[in-house]
Amino acid sequence: MQSTQPVTLAVVGAGNRGSVYASWAKAHPDRAKVVAVAEPREYQRTRLAEAHGIPPERTFSHWKDLVAGPKVADAVIVATQDKEHVAPALALADLGYHLMIEKPLAPSEQDCRTIIEAVERAGVMLAVCHVLRSTPYTQLLKRVLDEGRIGEIVNVQHLEPVGYWHQAHSYVRGNWRREDQSSPALLAKSCHDIDWLRYVVGAPIEEVSSFGSLKHFKAENAPANSADRCLDCAVEPDCPYSAKRLYLRAVQSGYTGWPLHVVTDDLTEAGVTKALREGPYGRCVYRCDNDVVDHQVVALRFGGDVAATFTMTAFTQAGHRQTQIFGTHGRVDCDGETVTVHDFRTEELDTLTVESSGMDAASGHGGGDAGLMDAFTRALATGDRRHILSGPAESLETHLAVFASERARHGRTVERVG
Repeated sequence: MQSTQPVTLAVVGAGNRGSVYASWAKAHPDRAKVVAVAEPREYQRTRLAEAHGIPPERTFSHWKDLVAGPKVADAVIVATQDKEHVAPALALADLGYHLMIEKPLAPSEQDCRTIIEAVERAGVMLAVCHVLRSTPYTQLLKRVLDEGRIGEIVNVQHLEPVGYWHQAHSYVRGNWRREDQSSPALLAKSCHDIDWLRYVVGAPIEEVSSFGSLKHFKAENAPANSADRCLDCAVEPDCPYSAKRLYLRAVQSGYTGWPLHVVTDDLTEAGVTKALREGPYGRCVYRCDNDVVDHQVVALRFGGDVAATFTMTAFTQAGHRQTQIFGTHGRVDCDGETVTVHDFRTEELDTLTVESSGMDAASGHGGGDAGLMDAFTRALATGDRRHILSGPAESLETHLAVFASERARHGRTVERVG
């Protein structure tokens, strides 16, 4: 039976992702209400608290202060940095909070298993933020496949075009540039995609192999006469990775959205200039301390002898994922906006489109952020876990596939998943 009262939520980590999920609650006050926040950064903490009318006694500078007091919400959204998921998740689960945790669950296989064990021991619900499962686009594709319109799936080719500027922002200059500070790029960026492939194919991932490296963003590829920072660089006007082009010219044109608010809280020309002068986002992409890959390929074998390849590459324009699915009776071509079915039996093409399209962060993951929040709050209100598409067991399986892929990449091996 569905509750007539909105479910209550606390947010641990008030950065971009935590704020996005909280904003859904504010837009759906009959479904959910954010009643507490824990965030060490004063600006982000205050901004979220003010947006949701959270009183001072429920505004915390650390998640430990949240768990030290009485239970204040039905569930908690854990949207801290990747390495900071485990401790709050364990403590919150033990107190009976249902959990929605930003992907990836954790940077190590053992930590992922520990979170799943804690959730199952406590009997609380868990949704992992694999938002691509929840997009209207994915649901349309899933219906096409489940209806058997291309027969049995045999092969899949899936491309994630990270985008040259997105790679520079997040994986060269930004928070996910180093494995020891966050996680491998395949986990940080593309556990989304490995999970999505598992969902679309509808069979467990049994074996993987992988190749990839940091090819371009390193010191030996720095142009002659380049400088340590873009503001001082003679070749900056001709560099595709120019921080001045990406950040400074954006704010000069009046844009203040993502990723600018990651660079600085002062979204003025002077504030952005200062950040590029002093902070990590003004550094030359060839002179950073990054070590994560800028391109990677994963080969996957699923149950039922379905084979897939996944390619992640920085060297594209940022855009929608692109997928081709080959079946015994037809083929599907997907571009993030349309699903085109080629039926071998009739030789007809049928192009299907959804209103909310795309699978990138700037578009709310094509409705996936909203879809995830809708499903999670519905599960809380009804007590029915089946509304959650990315629960503990399958999320752990797809994380294990990513860890196996990294072992395969480093060891040049074929790895079993599990």
